[in-house]
Amino acid sequence: MVDEDGNSLGVMTSQEALYISRSRGLDLVEISPNSRPPVCKIVDYGKFNYERQKKEKQAKKNQHVMHIKEIRFNPNTDTHDIEFKTKHLRQFLLEGHKVKAYVMFKGRMITHPEIGEKLMSEIVEKLSDISKLESPPKMEGKTLFAYFLPDKHKVQVYKETISKTGKPESSSAGTDETKVKEKEDA
Repeated sequence: MVDEDGNSLGVMTSQEALYISRSRGLDLVEISPNSRPPVCKIVDYGKFNYERQKKEKQAKKNQHVMHIKEIRFNPNTDTHDIEFKTKHLRQFLLEGHKVKAYVMFKGRMITHPEIGEKLMSEIVEKLSDISKLESPPKMEGKTLFAYFLPDKHKVQVYKETISKTGKPESSSAGTDETKVKEKEDA
C-alpha cells in the first residue's frame, strides 16, 4: 500500500486500505495487480487517469513512425525517368522513410528478367551513398523488388557534404566533370 505522497504504508488487507482511502477522501487504485501482494495506491482517480492519458499522448507524439514509400519501374523505363524516380527515392530516404523500389514485368517482358535485374542494380548503386539494402533484390511473381533503409551515418555525411559544398557529392557527377576537364586539357 502506497499513499498519495509515495510513502509506503506496508502490507494490509483490502478492507483496511479502502477505509484509509475513504477517510482521506481519495480513491484506491491497483497499480500492479500481478505482483504478490498486489500494489495499491491512494490517489484521486480523475487526476490519476488524466495524467496517465497525458503521458500516453506524449509518448505517442514522440514516437517516430516510418512509412514505406513505393516507386514502380518498368523494364523499359527511360534513363531520364530512372533519374527522376531515383531522385524521389533519394528524397524519401533523406526524410527517413523506408523505400520499396520495384520493377513490374508485364506480358512477355518476364522472359528477359536480366533487363529488370540490370535496372535494379543501377538503382541500388545510385542509392548506395545514403541507404542500405534491407535484403538483396528478389523476384516474386512478375515483380522484382528491393527495400532500402536510410543509413543514418551515410545520410548525415551526405547532408554535411551538401552544406559545405552546396552540391551533393555523387559518383556520376564527378566523372562527368573530370571528362569535361580532360577534353578541355586535350
